This record gives sequence, C-alpha cells and structure tokens, in this order.
Amino acid sequence: MPAPMPIGEEALAHTKPVFRESEREGVVSKRALCQTCDMQCAVVTESIDGQVVRVRSSDNPIFKDHICMKAIVSPKGFAHPDRILHPLKRVGERGEDKWEQVTWEEAMTDIASRLKGVIAEHGPEAWAVSTSQWNTGTDHGLGRRLMNHVGSPNWISGVSLCAGNTAAVSRFTYGWFPLGDFHSTKCIVLFGHNPRRHSWTMIYNYIQLAQARGAKLIVLDPRESSSAIRADIHLPLKAGSDAAMIFGWLKVIMDEELYDKKFVKEWTVGFEELRDRVNEFPLERVAKLTGCEPEMIQKAARMYATEGPSIIPWTPITDMQRNSTSAIRLQGCLRAICGYLDVRGGDTFQGLVDGVVNDSQIEMHEVLPHEQKMKQLGSDTHPAYTYKGQEAMREPLKRVWGHEYINQVTGCYMANPPSVFRAMAEGDPYKVKAFFALGNNAVMSYSNMNQIIKGLMNQELVVVQEHFMTPTAQLADYVLPGDTWHERPWLSDLFEWIGFVRPSEQSMEPMGEAKSTWEFWKLLANAMDMPEVVPWKDIYEFYDYRLAGLGKTFEEFCATTDVHFEPIKYKKYEKTGFATPSGKVELKSSILEDLGFDPLPYFREDPPMPENYPLMMFTGVREDPYFQTGGRHIPEMRARIPEPQIFISTKTAKVWNVIADEWVEVANDQGSVRVQVKITDKMPDDLIRVPHGWWKPEMERGNGKLSGALMYSDNQMCREDFDYMDQEQGIPHLKGIPCRINKLNSVTEEERLAEDAV
Repeated sequence: MPAPMPIGEEALAHTKPVFRESEREGVVSKRALCQTCDMQCAVVTESIDGQVVRVRSSDNPIFKDHICMKAIVSPKGFAHPDRILHPLKRVGERGEDKWEQVTWEEAMTDIASRLKGVIAEHGPEAWAVSTSQWNTGTDHGLGRRLMNHVGSPNWISGVSLCAGNTAAVSRFTYGWFPLGDFHSTKCIVLFGHNPRRHSWTMIYNYIQLAQARGAKLIVLDPRESSSAIRADIHLPLKAGSDAAMIFGWLKVIMDEELYDKKFVKEWTVGFEELRDRVNEFPLERVAKLTGCEPEMIQKAARMYATEGPSIIPWTPITDMQRNSTSAIRLQGCLRAICGYLDVRGGDTFQGLVDGVVNDSQIEMHEVLPHEQKMKQLGSDTHPAYTYKGQEAMREPLKRVWGHEYINQVTGCYMANPPSVFRAMAEGDPYKVKAFFALGNNAVMSYSNMNQIIKGLMNQELVVVQEHFMTPTAQLADYVLPGDTWHERPWLSDLFEWIGFVRPSEQSMEPMGEAKSTWEFWKLLANAMDMPEVVPWKDIYEFYDYRLAGLGKTFEEFCATTDVHFEPIKYKKYEKTGFATPSGKVELKSSILEDLGFDPLPYFREDPPMPENYPLMMFTGVREDPYFQTGGRHIPEMRARIPEPQIFISTKTAKVWNVIADEWVEVANDQGSVRVQVKITDKMPDDLIRVPHGWWKPEMERGNGKLSGALMYSDNQMCREDFDYMDQEQGIPHLKGIPCRINKLNSVTEEERLAEDAV
C-alpha cells in the first residue's frame, strides 16, 4: 500500500521539485512514481535514445532512498523479449495457446459486440471485471465509471484481501481508514507485517528512523522475522490469532484503566458492551488461544497504552483471516479507547485533497441504479465491502467528508470474489458470462484456483490486458498489451486514503502497441456507443480537468510540484463528528447489527485439526524479488529465489523426514503444491510458510498447461468453506490452514513437469 510521508509544516519546503540533472551526455531524466508494487515510491528514470535504462532514487529529501531492487531492475523487465506488444485473439480452443495478431480497432469492435450480446441475453450484471491495485490506480476510476453506466456492480480486486477490505471495515468503527503518523509516533505495532529493505521499502525506512529517535517497536508474528529481531517486544502468536491477542490487550488496558476516559465518555458508543465482551477473554484464555505468555501479553499492552501516542500500521496479515472483520474492528477499538485517533503521533484521518477531482467522483457510483447495486454478488451473504454493506455510510460520509461515495483504496464497493467465480462456474445465483482481467493474474490472485479456472472456461468472453502471457491470459479470448509505468504519465491521489496528490512524468513512449488502462476504457466506451461516458480526448486533458480546482494544468503541476498537500489538522472530529451513523466511534457497530451480524468483535476458534493434516500453513507473504505473481521472468530476480520454497523448523523437518533443498509436496484436501524445503529455526514447530504467486513463465503452456501454476500456486490450497472464511467479508483464511508434507521419493522435479495440466 502507499506509504505516508511527512505531513507537517516541516515538509512544505520539499513540495516543489528537487532535481539533479544527469551529468551524462544524451541522458534524459524524468521524475516518476514507481508502480512495480503498490507503494508508489518517488524515483527518477534515466533514458537514452527514448529507452529507460536506469531507475534511481528521488532527489527530494522526503522521498530519497525509497527504492528497491524491483524498481532498479524494471527497465530490463519491461524490455523483456517475451513482453506482449500487440493485441492477440484466440483462434484455437480456450487454453490451447493459439493466437493471431489483430489491430486494436478489430479487437475492441469485437469485444464490444460480444459484450453487448452477453448483456442483452443475461443482463449487465453478467459482466465482471477484476483488476490489480496498480492497474485500478492508473485507470483513475474509468473502469467503475463505465461499469456503473452499463449497470454492472460486479467489480473485484485483490484489495478484497489486501487493504481495500480494511478500509471498508474500518469505516464501520470511525468512518474512515486511518493512517499512522510514523514521524511523530512513540510506539509502532506490527501485526505480522514485516517491512524490509526491498519490500514495503518506505515503511521499512520510516520504522528505522522512528526507532532511531527512540520509538518502541512491538511485533506480533509467529516467526522470528527481521522486524521481530529489531523489536522491543516480540510476541510469537499463533498464526491467525490476531483478534484473540487484541482482546487480551484490551483486557489489560480496561482492567488497569489505562484508557483515555475523557475520549471514551465523549466520543464512543458501546464501551460497556465492549467491556463485557472483553471480559470473556481473561489472559489465561488469550494465552491459550495465541500461544503467548500472559506476562508478555500484559507487557505489550501496557507499552502500547502508556508509551504512546502509538500507531498500528495497516497490515495485510490481519486482512486474511477467518476473524478479519473482528480483528480490524478490534484494532480500531484499541486505537480509540487509548485516545490515539487523529492526533499527532497516532493514527490520523487525512481526508481528501481540496481542489482535485478524486477517483471516486470519476467512478460515478450514483448512476448505478439501486436495484443493480443490490445484485452485487456476495452482498446477501458477505456484505461488508459491498454496496449493501456500505449503504449506511452514505449520509455520514457526506456530512463529514463532503461526498456520499468515497471508494477508499478502491475497496469499499466491491463484489465478493468467491461469489463472482461461483457465478461464473455454476450460474449461481445468476450467470456471469463476460470476464475482464486488467493487470490482474486472476487465476492465481484469489482462493480456490480450481473454481476460478472452471469459471473462466465457462465464459463467452474473457479479455485480459497484460505485459506477459500469464496463466490467466492463457485462458483468454483476447490478450491486449498494457503499458508500463515508464510509458505513461500519472496523477496519483493515493486511493482517497492519504491526503496528497503527486505527479509522475512519462519517461518513454509505449513499446509496440501497448496502451494504458485509461485508454482501454476510453476505447471500450467508444466501441460500446457510449463516448459521452469518457468525454476527454486524452489523458492529459483528463488530468487538466482533475486539477482545474488548483488553477494548474497537468504540465504546470509536473513542473512546479513534487507533492501537493496541506498541513494536517488534528482532532477534526471535534468539529464534524465521526463519519458513522452516530457521529461517534462505534465500538458496537450499528451498521453490522443492522446487517444481521454481531455488532461487537468476537473470536471464532480454530476448528479441530484433521487427523491426516496435522501441520498448519500460512501464505500470502511477498518474496523480496517479486510482487505477487509478477517478476519471475527477470533473470536477476529469479537468480535470487529461483524456485518456490517453504520454510519449516528443524524439528518439523526431522519429524517429517525431509532435508534442506529437497523437493516435497505440501497438500490438504483442497489441493497441493510442490516446493523446495528451507530449514530455519526462525519458524515455530508445526507451521509452514508457503510462498505466494508461483508459476514459471518459461514452462510449457497450451493443451491445458498453465506454465507451472497448477504445480506451484498456493491458492490451490486456500479453502472457502465456512470454517475458513470471514463471514462479514467472505474472504479466505490464509493464516492457519491445515496441511501435511508428502515425500516425493525418487521422482525428480523434471519428471513431474508433464503433470502440469488443467
């Protein structure tokens, strides 16, 4: 997720461009925002003869040194000979890997015609779209805008289990998605999150700086991660027990009266009801649920409450658990009762940027009819981040933030992904027959790969925009070439989460016939006979429209500004109240109660371990050289981690009779993956860390083969049954899945490659 920056008066001097021209002759330098991952680090690109050859750190002191290996190697990655540079149309059977090159006009004309046919026969809700976060950020809401005008609510994204869901659920408690003030905080709490030099680089740097000036660090992680090694307190909690741990902290803080009594009295509702629920979790019970000593739980709770203001930065770990909704809400309750909301050094509400048209306004959610909103897949069973779940937020958002629809981190009005793929595969509760995946390797990005593949095979139209022939692209009707962040301008408003706007200059012309997602949606709107939906002639005119309130064109904005923001104002709630139905922090959620759920946070204990699957696995963790499923085509990245690796303890390896670098199978009753064994005593016993997003672009495709995805992709093991799914959101539990290790005996990995087939 995008990282914060200094937001006080001290940062204003650095809002204008700070630029060091290259001394090398013939080198053209541009200021850009890296979009290789979703952190949006400010960098400088250097081009020779129209080709980016180098990416380096920004010259601006507030962004300097925020760069990782993925950005540095991006010029080579984007210039790879296997990059898709022209529109391709399927000519064989789906998945057969037979293609013909067509023009963009031919492709868009046929796509629009076939999409119109699906809509005419099955209704607009039969069209679903899946995007990645970087991709959504660069279409600036045009995809949702066109879908809303057409009438489809079925948009999904990986943010459903990575920050977007946190944004939606956080609003039930206090009406906004808070952001930690790393630069003034006195205590940082990381729930499983492990920022590193080459992953979440900005957050890593900010934590290092905070510790250097004396801030405390508390890390909750089953592993002895690199962050845990640097921590003042490391709580090695059981995977997936975040909610139980917070109940323990709240018990200590309430019993010892370490909370902010004035704030609780004036600005919260439901405190006594929450206290009753917390009393169900004495430290002895919490210790049993989390595997941590009561004394250490108590020590950490006291540190958070007394050393503050403290922050709990967003963490993808809490997003991906059977108790995710309750754990996110409990983090909010903890922040609130300690008085750490919207204060310097605490978790702040940064708001929108005045004078700039935001992405949510571009999306135009108001034009989608209510009856179509209520058809959004998953809204009846798992409504938290659907239109149905967020309906009660419209008035409070308008009252406090000025807009009825604010789609923070693009995650507040989504369909439920498992429900979408079930509709695609089985036609339940209705048929979905057209599926678009833009910059999103959907086959590997959600749980239950088998159902996703079945759904794709059952479609009348599948359109993918990509850089490379991913497993998802291999099952498409059309594969369209997407541009890269080197090849497009960008105006980033940080997904309506962080209150500033930054420009990114175009560094080079797109290679081949690559186009941006913004251009894709404009071309589709035109082909659908809806040109009025995207009236701007090009992206520069569009940016001029968005910046008109600042009195600048995009060109002028790039020339004069590195970052635009106004100094933050704290305790804004004292004037506006909180953007909740009550206007206060809802420790007991009126919205969840009205939706038929428990209005108080709770904890669902693990189901009994199956006898034949006695180990636990967690997945979803990034590897430094890669971002999600991307990057494995780059030799320099593959050299660092050439194969998918599991991490287990010495004792676990001995019990299961495996040795370092041995190939094994990790399996459960949902599926299996093949991985190499890495043994480390930084892992607890009986827990396996399984890597996310593995496939091999060099492996065979066609005839049912998906470049190794069916051998290596972790989502084959991710369950969607009741015991392993958060009920309010409908997201899978990825932090504690029963499994086992199977020996592969004398069969080599090479001899098993032929088994990779649909």
